[in-house]
Amino acid sequence: MPYQWTTPQHLRLWPHRALKPQGFVVFVGGTAALMALPLLSLIGLGAMWVMLGFLGLALAAMWFALRISWQRGVIVEDLSLGTEQMTLIRRGPGDFYREWQANRYWVRPVLHPTQGPVPQYLTLQGGPREVELGRFLSEGERVALHAELQAALRR
Repeated sequence: MPYQWTTPQHLRLWPHRALKPQGFVVFVGGTAALMALPLLSLIGLGAMWVMLGFLGLALAAMWFALRISWQRGVIVEDLSLGTEQMTLIRRGPGDFYREWQANRYWVRPVLHPTQGPVPQYLTLQGGPREVELGRFLSEGERVALHAELQAALRR
């Protein structure tokens, strides 16, 4: 699951990553090799250099797009359960930073089965405003996290 209780009072959440850094290198390298394969039939011709330039541009554009997608997908949510206060910190791409605090005794996790932007929408109620938690998780993961949060708040 893309979340982990690092201590009984601290929860860290992050989105799924289908392409790990090593997979990124293998994908770009494999794509470059497959794109260069048709150039074998053009060896010795002037057209090979023209095609090589276009294939290089296509490969550079793909690499650039994947890097931007990778950097924009860096989201981390940290939930700390203090003795009297609960804090949720959300960090995102660039300088994105949001912090939410509330009295722990008034906070309750709420699972909205159909209301919300995603099914099984998980929020925390009880502070100055209602905040979402783990929007990037799957439905089953949000349901499991809801049960774990309720148990952690009862402790």
